[in-house]
Amino acid sequence: MNILQVNSSVRGNASASSRLAGTIAARVLAAHPGAVLTVRDTTQQPVLDEAALGALFTPADARTPEQSARAAIDDATIREVQAADVIVLGVPMYNFGVPVQLKAWIDAIARAGVTFRYTENGPEGLLKGKKVYVTLARGGLYRDTPADSQVPYLRSVLGFLGMTDITFIHAEGLAMGEDAASKALAAADAEIAALAI
Repeated sequence: MNILQVNSSVRGNASASSRLAGTIAARVLAAHPGAVLTVRDTTQQPVLDEAALGALFTPADARTPEQSARAAIDDATIREVQAADVIVLGVPMYNFGVPVQLKAWIDAIARAGVTFRYTENGPEGLLKGKKVYVTLARGGLYRDTPADSQVPYLRSVLGFLGMTDITFIHAEGLAMGEDAASKALAAADAEIAALAI
């Protein structure tokens, strides 16, 4: 079994979303002896820009060395996702959305003809059969409210790519005082401990 943990917080070791994602990944590892864990830090993921598009839309045998190097980054990112049986995303909320680092990772893995395709019946995701856990760390309280743009977006984009078995773990109120933060993290840890992995 291959586990891919994707951390998207810029806070490094101080990140609640990454810590919770690590807790889930550790549980999956413990439940599946011999499993392999890969940790991807999206703060190193280059953003999609004109140069990247030029590289990706140029046939591989016609790319410049610079284009080949840029395309290779996204190719490696896609291979990690394709190889994963379980994907654990650590997602903080920044300004009511997902971090730009996570969006760059999503842009890297969403490639027509590779991770999704268009058919006469509409788009079809090609990253099927994966279990996805998403740990959400938020300063305020947004769960099940119109202000929660993260869950609908992630459910939509991951589903578009074929990943529909998604479990969301929430840690909210982290900026509402030490007591609220402690309770939120304890509740998230309890939710993780109760998961059937």
